[in-house]
Amino acid sequence: MARILFLHGWHSVPGGVKPTHLKDHGHSVLNPSLNDDDFDATVRTAQAEYDQHQPDVIPFSDSEELVAQSGLPPETLIEVGQDHRLADPEPLRAMLKACERLTQS
Repeated sequence: MARILFLHGWHSVPGGVKPTHLKDHGHSVLNPSLNDDDFDATVRTAQAEYDQHQPDVIPFSDSEELVAQSGLPPETLIEVGQDHRLADPEPLRAMLKACERLTQS
């Protein structure tokens, strides 16, 4: 299973639907509480978690570039969900499937 650093959104809290869904399926999820009022403190918290645990992190733009250069079809990247939260069943399934596919490689 994967070790995932999950950073919640602004005015959100740890333990939301997405990190809980991943935990419920056996993944180790690092989900620190981030400061909504102090961006520098938030960056320090996220960096400390990353430094301590070293999870797999891939910027989406890197994924887009990789697909473009690989010759794979653009639909290799999956865009899902009805809104920013991505907490409805379709993106939760896609997120879990992608994490499981990565850990089986």
